[in-house]
Amino acid sequence: MEELLFEYLDILKNEQRYSIKTADSYRRDIEKFNDFLNREGIDFKDVDAQIIRNFLSEEFENKIIKRSCKRRLSAIKGFYSFLVKKGVVQTNYFALLNPLKLEKKYPHALYKEQIEKLFKENKNRKDPNVYRDEAIIETLYYTGIRASELINLRCEDVFLSDRILRVIGKGNKERIVPFTEGCRDTIYKYISESRNVFLNRAHEPNDYLFLNKNGNKLTTRGLELILTDIEKKTGLNLGLHPHIFRHSFATHLLEAGMDLRFIQELLGHDSINATQVYTHVTEKAMQDIYKQAHPRAKKVK
Repeated sequence: MEELLFEYLDILKNEQRYSIKTADSYRRDIEKFNDFLNREGIDFKDVDAQIIRNFLSEEFENKIIKRSCKRRLSAIKGFYSFLVKKGVVQTNYFALLNPLKLEKKYPHALYKEQIEKLFKENKNRKDPNVYRDEAIIETLYYTGIRASELINLRCEDVFLSDRILRVIGKGNKERIVPFTEGCRDTIYKYISESRNVFLNRAHEPNDYLFLNKNGNKLTTRGLELILTDIEKKTGLNLGLHPHIFRHSFATHLLEAGMDLRFIQELLGHDSINATQVYTHVTEKAMQDIYKQAHPRAKKVK
């Protein structure tokens, strides 16, 4: 099986253009299933529906969440489709399996008042990192870009006079994203007063916009730690993470009446379906507000 798995992963990376990270995730999922087969004394060519059900039962007993199980089954299903094409097995029983039903999870967004309070409290900080951190949270909120897109921004991607960013998103696709005058001023303050301080600590120069304390490019984990630190320093408990700003950006634009297609373009979504989820978020918020405000909305005991 090892040689077949190697061949399959090679196809994913070189023919189907999967990223190294995604292909490695597939490898781990397939190897986990193979470990299960080895423990059960089953050859990978003899897999049937009952064996798959036994594997799922073990996953659930080990408290593996349905979302992870679904992803794993998808990876193994692709591998067995490859085995069918190779003539190694006759039937891909994973393709016959009823898909796992997941509870729909809607993105969590901050209220506008929470965003305003966060920005206000953060401006009151006196530590040396305040200008950088202020620029980070405003850029995340006013552009809706992903964490990976923010940490890969270079100075040449920022056009302050035009108030636009050039963003390289998923699939190496480029898009242009606007930002506000206030965000422009905040980025300019960071570049003019703080960025060189960070850069002077680096062993060699770089042109990334946002730098860590050692003057090097931020990592996604480093960005998450900065947001955690912002919460500590402002005394707010908002559950900050990079995507909460993206969710807030999209939700607030939709609430303001922006067309869903424009929001799709700004977010860099390939499909409108990915953007459609924010309509459910605003509907839920409307229902919550209605229940709190209407005198007859609450159940009478």
